[in-house]
Amino acid sequence: MEHILFDVHEHVGTITLNRPEKLNAVTPEMSDALVAHVQEWNRRDDVHVMVLLAAGEKAFCAGSDVKDLDNYKTPWEFRNRPDYCDAIRSLVKPVVCAINGYALGGGLETAMSCDIRIAADNAMLGSPEVKLGWIGGGGMAYMLAHSVGPSNASMMLMTGDFISAQQALQWGLVSELHPQAALHGRAQEIAATIASRPPIAVETAKANMRAAYAMPLETAIQYERDLQTVCFATEDAHEGRAAFKERRTPVFHRR
Repeated sequence: MEHILFDVHEHVGTITLNRPEKLNAVTPEMSDALVAHVQEWNRRDDVHVMVLLAAGEKAFCAGSDVKDLDNYKTPWEFRNRPDYCDAIRSLVKPVVCAINGYALGGGLETAMSCDIRIAADNAMLGSPEVKLGWIGGGGMAYMLAHSVGPSNASMMLMTGDFISAQQALQWGLVSELHPQAALHGRAQEIAATIASRPPIAVETAKANMRAAYAMPLETAIQYERDLQTVCFATEDAHEGRAAFKERRTPVFHRR
């Protein structure tokens, strides 16, 4: 669809939110497209990593289009709608997010659903739902608390005020800041580096990181060792060890 663009080049899949005239606010149709395409990306062996971008200079994403919210017949229908944040989190491939301009509400949740976040130096991030009478529902509190700490997260959630890109970097919400003109290129550069790594090992590293969020230390270490053993038995791992011994560049096949 015209408001969600998809592309693949040299093992890097790119998703572009393409509704800049509405600050890339997400419609139900856009959510449906993301949900459908994520299943395809997860199946494709030629896609090793994803990049999430947004068109325009003003905004990465302003969240759900508020004008559409009253179209749900009941709160329960709203509760059970296909969710674009869930779609991004369900990607098994690593996801690099480039935040340009505003990342608000569901837009911030979408960015936090990605594995690596970089931002333009003019970005503004916030959870303004409280100003309109509700709260985020895409994992806002959990992901903010894990990213910036409970006090900083509470400040954002309870005031609804925005933070600058510089504050987001200081708090650890993003990893790097760049001029807006260089942002997308840097995101593709990071993705290309990840795409050059053994795909199964990278996907396993993502699964391990996600699991580590929710596990106590000893359980996390045992789980990590199990994942390490699975990776060690793959053809790619055999290829990596052989290439190291033979002093050549390895060739990985996601097997």
